[in-house]
Amino acid sequence: MGKKKTQQPSTTTDDLLKTLGDFTSKENWDSFFTIRGTDDSFEWYAEWPQLRDSLLPLLQQQPSPSSSSLQILVPGCGNSRLSEHLYDAGFEDITNIDFSKVVISEMLRRNVRDRPNMRWRVMDMTQMQFRDDTFDVVLDKGGLDALMEPELGPQLGNQYLSEVKRVLKSRGKFICLTLAESHVLGLLFPKFRFGWNVSLYAIPQKPSSKPDLQTFMVVAEKESSNELHQIMSSFSHFSVGCNPHQASGLHEALESENRIRGEYLSGSDILYSLEDLQLGAKGDLTKLSPGRRVQLTLGEQGVSRFCYKAVLLDAKQQSGAFSFHCGIFIVPKTRAHEWLFSSEEGQWQVVESSKAARLIMVLLETIHANADMEDIQKDLSPLVKPLAPADGDKGDQIPFMTASDGIKQRNIVYQGSSSLTGPIVIEDVVYENADGDVNRSLPFRRLIFQRTEGLVQSEALLTRDGSFDKSVYETELKKASSSSKFKRRGTQRRNNESSSKMKVYHGYLASSYHTGIISGFSLISSYLESVASAGNKVKAVVIGLGAGLLPTFLHRCMQFMQIESVELDPTMVNLARDYFGFTEDKRLKVHVADGIQFVRDYRNLSAAGDMPLHKNKNASSNEMLLSSNGSCNSSDAESRSTAIDILIVDVDSSDSSSGMTCPAADFVEVSFLRNVKDTLSEQGLFVINLVSRSPAIKDVVVSRMKEVFSHLFCLQLEEEVNLVIFGLCSESYINEDCIPEATLRLEKLLKSDHPEISQSITDAAKKLRCLN
Repeated sequence: MGKKKTQQPSTTTDDLLKTLGDFTSKENWDSFFTIRGTDDSFEWYAEWPQLRDSLLPLLQQQPSPSSSSLQILVPGCGNSRLSEHLYDAGFEDITNIDFSKVVISEMLRRNVRDRPNMRWRVMDMTQMQFRDDTFDVVLDKGGLDALMEPELGPQLGNQYLSEVKRVLKSRGKFICLTLAESHVLGLLFPKFRFGWNVSLYAIPQKPSSKPDLQTFMVVAEKESSNELHQIMSSFSHFSVGCNPHQASGLHEALESENRIRGEYLSGSDILYSLEDLQLGAKGDLTKLSPGRRVQLTLGEQGVSRFCYKAVLLDAKQQSGAFSFHCGIFIVPKTRAHEWLFSSEEGQWQVVESSKAARLIMVLLETIHANADMEDIQKDLSPLVKPLAPADGDKGDQIPFMTASDGIKQRNIVYQGSSSLTGPIVIEDVVYENADGDVNRSLPFRRLIFQRTEGLVQSEALLTRDGSFDKSVYETELKKASSSSKFKRRGTQRRNNESSSKMKVYHGYLASSYHTGIISGFSLISSYLESVASAGNKVKAVVIGLGAGLLPTFLHRCMQFMQIESVELDPTMVNLARDYFGFTEDKRLKVHVADGIQFVRDYRNLSAAGDMPLHKNKNASSNEMLLSSNGSCNSSDAESRSTAIDILIVDVDSSDSSSGMTCPAADFVEVSFLRNVKDTLSEQGLFVINLVSRSPAIKDVVVSRMKEVFSHLFCLQLEEEVNLVIFGLCSESYINEDCIPEATLRLEKLLKSDHPEISQSITDAAKKLRCLN
């Protein structure tokens, strides 16, 4: 078997080859051999004179009492005379198989008298009917190449090579005569990595032959151990006499495979195949090995609908109680880049949270986009079974874990895109109770940036016409308060029920990190109280408008504040106005600008002496207040000539692969932090919402802020995801034991319609911790 391009056939032969068409079709081969006849043998690739000197030494090296007892299998034998030559050379225990009944019948007739010990069987080489460890040698002359027609894919070739490995004895040899095309070697080399010693030989061409497609011989010897070796070749790239295209493809395939093998040998973190792992490439998979982490691929064409990239993780501590012996955690493509799932540190955090002794994290890609989760799970189920530890409960089905936010109803009210933010969705949702029963509940409106799918950027309570019903509020408060910027999203589905009569209610904070930000105002509550009592305004700047919920709440409940919001994306400003009820007035303005440039402009004004910021410590309180806030109620241009009292950074990052979901990395650079301090009043407060699951990243940010600010406080939220950090400019600061008293002052300043909101802010303030 082989390919048409292996030699220059006669016109008659060329016509016969056209009858084949598909080289994997039994009917086509039957027709070919019927027309041609078997007395006229047809040799694909090299003939016996060229093969003899390379092939016979390999067979003679096999450990066997005699050459006649060496058990040889020739799959896809066709009507080649190769088996006959081997028999005549003393190797009589030869079994020939082909799925063409025509050729097997004719070959048996041709050899029954002269070579009585040779066997001929009709058999599909991809589904052999032999026991394991049957043969000393499997000798393939073009069979693999015939199965590997590029348009057919690797399925048949993969099945065939798996059968070859199965029927070979230990120390047995697979000898493959091939044109060594890149797509063939791309399957052949990886299939014989661990536990095989692979060599590559060039078969001499006829002396009179002009450079053409050359035959190569790949020899894979089955070892008793699972060691990995580099592939050895008996020739150099430049010494091969074939055409340049074939030589170049061979060289690239060989170099690529040896590079991969070198990475394996050096312990690099690369993808293993399931077959590699089952051969022991990373130890005994049937046993748990604490701290083991292996990246692998699951599935292959013809075996599963999709292929998958996965990470196998054995929990670092095996002494605790686990909910699962083995579990599967599926990560959607849109979230696979996030630090939690793409970094080793993040993956270990998922393992710890999953309570699984072994977790297999499957990272979905673009090819899985049109498949629903049920199809994905069905496809994965047989693939992950070999990865379950042997000491688990055999009868237990491996559980699949997927994120769910308990959404009962969903109505998408806006779906669009921005050149700066990317795809944006605004949806109205109704939550389910944990027990599955739906309470009488009000919907929430959620803003989602799909670049960080799975994260809700903003969330607001909806009421009829934006009014408030206390009885409904009390029913929903406990459930709603669990909603936050980092609630995982549920499955996408639309609800036809209109929510056009519902409007955002601005007296409620749905996101606990917003509550946490405001709780930090207690750190300067004495200053805020003095400004408010003097009838002046506290200037607050919020970088990152989002849906406008935080600045609108501050505007509503802290009427002594002059608030400016800075938003880079004008689309977000329009959406905040149209869907979240954001409205500007004399005390609430929005600037469409880059937040970092905005702060830099303030700093430059200070450097030019256009506004007094940090005052002499001996200045009176009234002098300080007037110089800091005296012009806050004037025009917008004049408002930018006053010092900032509170500056809040609440922006997400377009690149969460850095390990930070919030903010963008530029907002935690020391240069920006110094500019922030220069814009703040002497009693000023800097607030930054940091979202990262990496303790190392949090430590770096805190360290940088300590370089700039006199004192730091923090508030840990959302199960160690949100960390709100507060930087104080003043040399004097409040002690932790004085925070309750300071919180009471803040509570008096907060004009909220709901004691529950004030209480949640008070409760958050009690968790403030000093970082100095």
